[in-house]
Amino acid sequence: MTIEQLSTVHHAQPFQPFRLHMANGRSLDVSHPDFLSRSPSGRTVVVHKRDETFEIFDMLLVASIETLNGKADQAA
Repeated sequence: MTIEQLSTVHHAQPFQPFRLHMANGRSLDVSHPDFLSRSPSGRTVVVHKRDETFEIFDMLLVASIETLNGKADQAA
């Protein structure tokens, strides 16, 4: 995945929730644009979760992005 591909889904209008699939098989849901932030270079990404926790990861570890049509996992 590229920084530009992530930016495209992150800034889509209207916003559509999406899932980041990591190279290790894990996935992270982004249910609102405010729940994702990127470093100035775009390489480091933070995903905030509904339970007030967050994960920080390197964009190079993202294998694919899946749009969720408004159905982000509520437990993620």
